[in-house]
Amino acid sequence: MAYDNYQLLKFRCERGVLFVTLDNPPINLLTVDLSAEIYRLSGEVAADNEVKVIVFDSANSDFFIAHYDVAVLAFMADQSLPPFTELHELNKACEAFRHMPKVSIAKIEGRARGGGSEFVLGLDMRFGAMGKAILGQPEVALGIIPGGGGTQRLPRLMGQARALEVVLGCGDFTAEVAERYGYVNRILPDDEIGPFVEDLAYRIASFPAEAIALAKKSVQNAAGLPLVEGLFEETSLFMRSLSFSSSQARMKKFLELGGQTREGELDLNPMLKDLSETD
Repeated sequence: MAYDNYQLLKFRCERGVLFVTLDNPPINLLTVDLSAEIYRLSGEVAADNEVKVIVFDSANSDFFIAHYDVAVLAFMADQSLPPFTELHELNKACEAFRHMPKVSIAKIEGRARGGGSEFVLGLDMRFGAMGKAILGQPEVALGIIPGGGGTQRLPRLMGQARALEVVLGCGDFTAEVAERYGYVNRILPDDEIGPFVEDLAYRIASFPAEAIALAKKSVQNAAGLPLVEGLFEETSLFMRSLSFSSSQARMKKFLELGGQTREGELDLNPMLKDLSETD
């Protein structure tokens, strides 16, 4: 699929991975236009059967996304707006990424505050650069509260007490603290984060799309289902995965390559890489 007529997003697609670079100088402000492009992208990539993984990064080394456009928020404050009856564009986009049978990853090498923080929280995984990634929710200091999912997603990631520290403290969280709090998956040195995220994205994209989708769905079930119900649902999804022709071919080749032998099991990585050749 050609991703055309975007002004603030740049694309590179290879090996089942769509790399999306945010480029809205000078500070990658989350403007109405950028929010609209992200929302449009969420619909287009969901329909792209060639893409299994989406990786977001920034063209600006200092800012992933600075925050939402405060001038727009100030304008909204002067308007008589009706109550919301549906999610706004940023929440719709994040929900689309959460529900689509693909994996979304943020590679954060600068500041992601406010709406920028909320955007990355809406993705499946977040990785930060040591000494460079900074995350935070400064809204309360402006007399407002996070409006793009921050108060809902942060407690689910790090617990209520730490989420309150982030939301009410309005401070910057360094990559190191963010990792300790569960704000990001992990942090890596600046010269390692790019190769790491690319390798992870290509690795996931080499696996069958059906298995990726069911595994993501099952993991997400843990947040909303009681344990026993989640276990039943996991078993149901597991049995579905056994029926796929791709899984049957891969399991057969796994045994042929030396799976379940001492030599093969000492280091599975080369074997798992070879399995992609069955597709």
